[in-house]
Amino acid sequence: MVRERIRARLTRGKVECTLRFEQDPSAQGELILNEKLAKQLVNAANWVKMQSDEGEINPVDILRWPGVMAAKEQDLDAIAADILAALDGALDDFIVARETEGQALKALIEQRLEGVSGEVAKVRAHMPEILQWQRERLVAKLEDAEVQLENNRLEQELVLMAQRIDVAEELDRLEAHVKETYNILKKKEAVGRRLDFMMQEFNRESNTLASKSINAEVTNSAIELKVLIEQMREQIQNIE
Repeated sequence: MVRERIRARLTRGKVECTLRFEQDPSAQGELILNEKLAKQLVNAANWVKMQSDEGEINPVDILRWPGVMAAKEQDLDAIAADILAALDGALDDFIVARETEGQALKALIEQRLEGVSGEVAKVRAHMPEILQWQRERLVAKLEDAEVQLENNRLEQELVLMAQRIDVAEELDRLEAHVKETYNILKKKEAVGRRLDFMMQEFNRESNTLASKSINAEVTNSAIELKVLIEQMREQIQNIE
């Protein structure tokens, strides 16, 4: 019953719950007198006294006889209800605390998303000059090698080179992932697994970007992206 109650309120992560019931010695249950047994003991004691005419009946001894006095059985259903009520209260407090923490984590993740957008914009701004630099570099190499290419052939080589180093698609996908992550963070439901998936997508694009880096600025941005993504991934482990 406890497991099902927790599972109904929490959907992700590992939960450890310890319930301990301690009875207050000063609040023992009501004592019940076994009148039938007590009368039998009194009658037996009177009979013994009549036979020997010695001693007096001690009521305390009668009460101490096993089975004469017994504690009233506790209402286990009531105890179970109290325990579950305490569990529900603990879960309520936990959920409130988690929501407060969740808002703080959301703010941290959004800061990292802003950082990702900033690095994407930085790389995109550098791409025209990088492509131009690579074009001039290729032409200079051909001239140094005294290789003469027809204009059409040269343009083909330049196009192939641009395709190899162009990261426009990766940048577009990173921007799309940023937008989707913002949307996920706005949802009022468990989003931890979806955010995990988004971090995998972010990693894929940042790895591709790093593999195409042919410029110090792009390389630095690729490294910074991986740092930001890892920071988000660590925070997401604490989100349901």
